[in-house]
Amino acid sequence: MTISVTSLPPANESDPSDTDALSVWPRSARPQPDGDVTVGGVSLAEAADRFGTPVYVLDEQEVRERCRTYRTAFPEADIVYAAKAFLCRAMAHWVQEEGLGLDVCSAGELALAVTTGFPPERIVMHGNAKSPEDLRTALRLGVGRIVVDSTSEIARLAAITPAGTRQKVMVRVVPGIAAGGHAKIRTGTEDQKFGLSITDGSAQHAVTRILDQPHLELVGLHCHIGSQVTTVKPYVAAVRRMVGLMARIRDQHGVTLPQLNIGGGHAIAYRPGEDSLDVSVLAGRVRAELADGCARAQLPVPRLTLEPGRAVVGPAGVAVYRVLSVKRTGEHTFVAVDGGMSDNPRPALYGVRYAPRLIGRASTAPPRLVTVVGRHCEAGDILADEVALPGDVHPGDLLAVPAAGAYHLSMASGYNLVGRPPVVAAADGIARILVRRESLDDMSRRDVGL
Repeated sequence: MTISVTSLPPANESDPSDTDALSVWPRSARPQPDGDVTVGGVSLAEAADRFGTPVYVLDEQEVRERCRTYRTAFPEADIVYAAKAFLCRAMAHWVQEEGLGLDVCSAGELALAVTTGFPPERIVMHGNAKSPEDLRTALRLGVGRIVVDSTSEIARLAAITPAGTRQKVMVRVVPGIAAGGHAKIRTGTEDQKFGLSITDGSAQHAVTRILDQPHLELVGLHCHIGSQVTTVKPYVAAVRRMVGLMARIRDQHGVTLPQLNIGGGHAIAYRPGEDSLDVSVLAGRVRAELADGCARAQLPVPRLTLEPGRAVVGPAGVAVYRVLSVKRTGEHTFVAVDGGMSDNPRPALYGVRYAPRLIGRASTAPPRLVTVVGRHCEAGDILADEVALPGDVHPGDLLAVPAAGAYHLSMASGYNLVGRPPVVAAADGIARILVRRESLDDMSRRDVGL
């Protein structure tokens, strides 16, 4: 299904405050005189009417431009999109067309990508606890690199690698660096489940074991320090420590590793005024540190890999909800919408704050602080706490939440048997379905208990 909105009136961009409010929206977002907003030339209000709510609207051109930003900033590196942020067949196709690789974390993500036509040699397989099926699928489909996350995985992988072949692997290293927007997404320290420590020698032990396996080819090291990292400094420190480890591996084993993967985790702004990571600054500082560190260690500069996910797709998405009720309890006003933690668990998990906007009609009512809540049976089902919305917001209104492209649908659940929302691509005034809405029939067919 497609809708065309090329007949919409021109954008009204004369109000600087409105421009500021749209700073975390896709760059194509345009406010309309009637209170609507268009994304990729598509009216969000019309998309909500045609496709129902909740609905995710994804700006295709924004995704592509963000891929190109990374390719321009790091022309000598492999840019690998982290599929866990959001994956569907169209997304895999866009990423491939823009020259990026793909980072997957399961046999499911891998199979979807390969059956879409994504070249398996450009895929990296991740996971702290890969199942036997994950590893068998990775070998069968011929993924380019598998990132080893534990010593037990080494023996398991070596045992199932077909005779006469060698699987390229990397070791995920814990560099001992704390970075990230929340404790639950800081992955560069010793107190979490990912990777092998430099400090206690686990990483070095894993390297030795891999080099002893004739069916495994160690091609480099990997680290991922966390998510929502706003500054370049932790990445520079991580590069320094990884180069130091590469030098020790060279000295101990006589092996010069040709690749270094420094992961992703680059921050985006969810609300106006929040910080995001400057990719061009990151490129300059990382490139300089890598060159200097390798020169000091007398190492050739390894080929760099980066794994952005959120920073590619997050700002390209907008979630649109319909208001179901407005309830005033004491000093609090609760605006309840037809979605919630089943389609966006991040506020409940990480305390993330969003900036919803009334769309579809103009309002001159003074703003009022409200809490936007979901429809689910949890007191913690809050999408946006203490945000300003027009004081006349009422049932039937539409609310749009920007920066909704990453970790929304990919983390969505079937809580209360509320179907997951559809994803609609917007480009050149045309909207088309990428992922249809999950129906009650979809969910019922899995229940075979009678």
